[in-house]
Amino acid sequence: MSEITLQHHRTVWHFVPGLALSAAVTGVALWGGSIPAIAGAGFSALTLAILLGMVVGNTVYPKLWKACDGGVIFAKQHLLRLGIILYGFRLTFSQIADVGVSGIAIDALTLTSTFLLACFIGQKVFGLDKQTSWLIGAGSSICGAAAVLATEPVAKAEASKVTVAVATVVIFGTLAIFLYPAMYPLVAHWFSPETYGIYIGSTVHEVAQVVAAGHAISPDAENAAVIAKMLRVMMLAPFLIILAARVKQLAPAGSGEKSKITIPWFAILFIVVAVFNSFHLLPKAVVDMLVTLDTVLLAMAMAALGVTTHVSALKKAGAKPLLMALVLFVWLIVGGGAINLAVHSLMA
Repeated sequence: MSEITLQHHRTVWHFVPGLALSAAVTGVALWGGSIPAIAGAGFSALTLAILLGMVVGNTVYPKLWKACDGGVIFAKQHLLRLGIILYGFRLTFSQIADVGVSGIAIDALTLTSTFLLACFIGQKVFGLDKQTSWLIGAGSSICGAAAVLATEPVAKAEASKVTVAVATVVIFGTLAIFLYPAMYPLVAHWFSPETYGIYIGSTVHEVAQVVAAGHAISPDAENAAVIAKMLRVMMLAPFLIILAARVKQLAPAGSGEKSKITIPWFAILFIVVAVFNSFHLLPKAVVDMLVTLDTVLLAMAMAALGVTTHVSALKKAGAKPLLMALVLFVWLIVGGGAINLAVHSLMA
């Protein structure tokens, strides 16, 4: 019994250094984000968290990673999901309904067009194998690294291909955090903060990147962006089912092995929490406390994402996957923007 307790104690302490590092970066980011001059320049606490995280990740972290990696990965994966679930306390069902049918249509069209484009240019233009094309396509069209990792067992891809795909979506998704807020003044006559938020949510790679980009514009843009993004994340399960069927179709006769389908439960719980919040059952003080906790958790996830984004990822990805991901990134901005405007125009 004592050995089991000791082992559990060691397991818990395995996460402490990395979580402490993420928390330290988050503390500096929250402080920086509260300075009017910095906030006025468009640098929110979440944006600062990933920037500071990238500085740490490419300077001192290589000397600390053995001790910190467990906690940093925990923050990037589990704290992010918990943060997204708690984000539901910022929203009500009426706001989700506002995104509604048009948001679902935009997400479905953007996802489908981006993934089909990835399949075509990946194999026909850049000469990449189908697994690499699928992985980069899934990351670009659905939810970044999470979609890449979820697609891996379905596509039966090698670990090296997963690393390349994750590197590409992190690079361009991080660029999107700064590009979308910068673009907003140029296209504000076509988009309201809410519709621009839907545009962000339907075209930016990672959930955390969507939160940061929306947050840099306005609360309305951030709320709409997260709702649109979560609707898109929930399309991961049907996407994987369709891809699994395609993999089985392409597989040699006699290989009847079933692919594991990943259900994004955190996305479903986000909707459940938002619906619960719509009934206003909790006191405002409690909701405010949960929203503050949520900001800290999301900032810690952003810090961890920054810490694990290394400049060496550019070299590891190679030219062809990066060029393919760049084409998809341009498509998401231009084609995704056109899809957003067309659907809003048709459903106005």
